[in-house]
Amino acid sequence: MTSSAEPVSRAERKKQELRREIIDAAFDCFAERGYHATGIADVAARLGIGHGTFYRYFQNKRDIVDHVVDDLVARITGALTAENAPDAVSTLSEYREQSARIGEALARIFGEDPRVPRLLLFEAPGIDRAMAERILDLFDLAAALTAAYLSHGVELGYLRADLDVDNTARAINGMILGTAISSLRTPEAQAAQSEALRRVMYDGIAARD
Repeated sequence: MTSSAEPVSRAERKKQELRREIIDAAFDCFAERGYHATGIADVAARLGIGHGTFYRYFQNKRDIVDHVVDDLVARITGALTAENAPDAVSTLSEYREQSARIGEALARIFGEDPRVPRLLLFEAPGIDRAMAERILDLFDLAAALTAAYLSHGVELGYLRADLDVDNTARAINGMILGTAISSLRTPEAQAAQSEALRRVMYDGIAARD
């Protein structure tokens, strides 16, 4: 059987590489100048390319942020498939193992380039109202994904039957978000914080008799 996927040509690879370089240069400029103070000329000058080259890849600097959000959503949802899908486990012990895998996957996604969470959490919401709404939509998507895992656990009986699924999902995501923000300053603490988060999820903080 032959694969239906066509090999990527050398020219296409070069286009993908330049697209990535433009994004990287834009991120550097955003970090140095701030999003609003960065112009297309700044990004083009950093790479030594003309304005026309930039516009062959992106409509404007906001288009770069849209691309980053699209890529992030695709990578997150891609990490929640197969053995990490909501219905892939059937016991609490399996769910705990799955949660650890998901935590590691998300840490890799956000840790590979700390500029991504910094942009999305601190810069993007202030770009304009539409982008602020898009970031809020991203949080709503995350809550829906987390709720799917909790609902599955309630249905199979390894999570509490009286669990407030929707609000618990948002509370868990709030802790995850707090960990992501903290790791921007202390990335070496990410693993310990993720473990602490899971202990709160499964064991709580109250002393046991």
